Amino acid sequence: MYQLHEYDSATTLNNALATEISKQLKEAIAKQGKATLAVSGGHTPIALFNLLSQATLDWSKVYITLVDDRWVDKHHEASNERLVNTHLLQNQAQSAHFISLKADTTKPSEGLAEVQARLEQNLPMPIDVLILGMGDDGHTASLFPHAKNLAAGLDMHSEKLVIDMQPLTAPHERITLTLPVILASRHLYLHLVGETKKEVLHQATQGQDINEMPIRAVLQQDKNPLQIYWAK
Repeated sequence: MYQLHEYDSATTLNNALATEISKQLKEAIAKQGKATLAVSGGHTPIALFNLLSQATLDWSKVYITLVDDRWVDKHHEASNERLVNTHLLQNQAQSAHFISLKADTTKPSEGLAEVQARLEQNLPMPIDVLILGMGDDGHTASLFPHAKNLAAGLDMHSEKLVIDMQPLTAPHERITLTLPVILASRHLYLHLVGETKKEVLHQATQGQDINEMPIRAVLQQDKNPLQIYWAK
């Protein structure tokens, strides 16, 4: 279950999406006294982060975490936490509360319990707004095609908030929110830019094999409407 919103430029898309997300965060704060936002990494969301960081809302009541991260030092150039600190937790958004997905362990599997406890204690659930990306291989979050731990990450009966992942198609071990956590979010977005992403999305909608393209697990579900924002 999804709805596709198409834009002529990434600038137009980012302005529209930033406005929508800001509105939903404000509504959550008004209803609950706080709001939660989960974001993805990569190059695509940088302009969106910069816009969101300037949004006028009570960021001191917003709790931000990542959808996934690479198991590298938080200062490493491949770290999504570094990306968020550089581009989102700036300007108006400096007062937001950030909950990291990292632990001081060699492998993500060794840090899962610590991260799970941190999220349970500090992140208001369910997540109000969650923004996914999608790789050219059809992965989303760090749910990668044919990865050893993929079935566990997609298990809708799992009580785990996070799981470790070793991609076959990308470097670095990862930690990622599980599918049930993603689908429980109140507002779910997929943020895409470029013709290649449109082609990958089309391919994903034409097949059923989730192991081949894990994004299908989000596209095919009927639990939570997915809003796809795409620009040329």
